[in-house]
Amino acid sequence: MTKLSLDKILQSQGFGTRKYCRDLVEDGEVSVNGEVVRSTKMSFETAGLQFHIFDEDWEYRERVYIVLNKPSNFECSRKPSHHPGVLTLLPEQFSWRDVQPVGRLDHDTTGMLLMSDDGPFIHAQSSPKRHVPKVYQATTAEPVTDELVSLLLQGVKLHDEPAPLAAVHCQKLDEYLIEIVLEQGKYHQVKRMLAAAGNHCAALQRTAIGKLTLASLDIAEGEWCYLTPAQLGLLVP
Repeated sequence: MTKLSLDKILQSQGFGTRKYCRDLVEDGEVSVNGEVVRSTKMSFETAGLQFHIFDEDWEYRERVYIVLNKPSNFECSRKPSHHPGVLTLLPEQFSWRDVQPVGRLDHDTTGMLLMSDDGPFIHAQSSPKRHVPKVYQATTAEPVTDELVSLLLQGVKLHDEPAPLAAVHCQKLDEYLIEIVLEQGKYHQVKRMLAAAGNHCAALQRTAIGKLTLASLDIAEGEWCYLTPAQLGLLVP
């Protein structure tokens, strides 16, 4: 069990510098178990610890694992250039904790985006060696045909790729809607594959990673939620 002073706990959770967190405690801004704590010398067990600060209840988390239902026109970058960054959709504390996107979605792509401050987790989920399947639904400019589905399953040649890339699974959902499952995670892969197969991507949404589906999380665009251990387990192929 880990025991820390309250100012160290606040700092670890992204509330600011050690000095700022110490001032928060001494100014009576933090309460634990319904009682205001003003002494930075008091220590608390971190496991399961809940505290109240800035009119909000918080739970201590050694690492943060969340999923964001990303809206369009947000960049998956800590230093966005043309659009707001996805971190602006999260509590400010997550930026202090160095929470980062797991991989990237284009600014105009919506849907499931994992985010965490756990480096090994980010690396594992991003590594092509893990073969984590990712499910996309693409709205197409031209009608979805059987030939299009067949080409995507057989593999299409993309510029700068040594070998054709194929979808793990692909199916027509509607006249202008196709579902594509990929494992590679190449740059603009869905859009480039559709173009190489003779169609065009008008809109794109990621709907699942591994066995975790966006629909099961029940979060609207722009909203986020913490992932439970059971949900994290669904990300493993």
